[in-house]
Amino acid sequence: MTDPIAADVGIRQLHARFADAVWRQDALEFSACFAADGLWKIAGMDIVGREKIAEACRSMLGRCTHIHIITGLPILEIGKGTAKGRLNMTEFARMQDGSTAMTIGWYHDDYVEEDGLWRFARRHWSMKYRGAPDLTGHFADTPNYGAFPDGPAPDEATYVRPANA
Repeated sequence: MTDPIAADVGIRQLHARFADAVWRQDALEFSACFAADGLWKIAGMDIVGREKIAEACRSMLGRCTHIHIITGLPILEIGKGTAKGRLNMTEFARMQDGSTAMTIGWYHDDYVEEDGLWRFARRHWSMKYRGAPDLTGHFADTPNYGAFPDGPAPDEATYVRPANA
């Protein structure tokens, strides 16, 4: 079994690298957080592999001038060179048109050790809220998966926000 303390530290560093890449709008560093054949499930899309993940990241980040992410602490189940986790995340974004939004949700993650680093093997984004920081915006009708380690099925689609939300 993998050392749980080393895995916890490595996975927390992965989340820090992910948030830093988003802040700096660095799509290559963002995609390097994923395994070579990693899967990013977000907004109804299943994006596979670092190259495709970098392309999608560039497109999404290109809509914003600034994005700040605050991650919670991951809840982890650690195996041998793999782990499963869930963490909450709050995102504050300033869009190209000057508007702003806050997004709240959870990532359901599968992690793998690759080339001496922990990386995302699979990330499933479950958005719960998007709108003003005072929570007057749109709350998504997304599943409540219950206590960890319960989460979405591997083939479950992610939420797609309606255009008016």
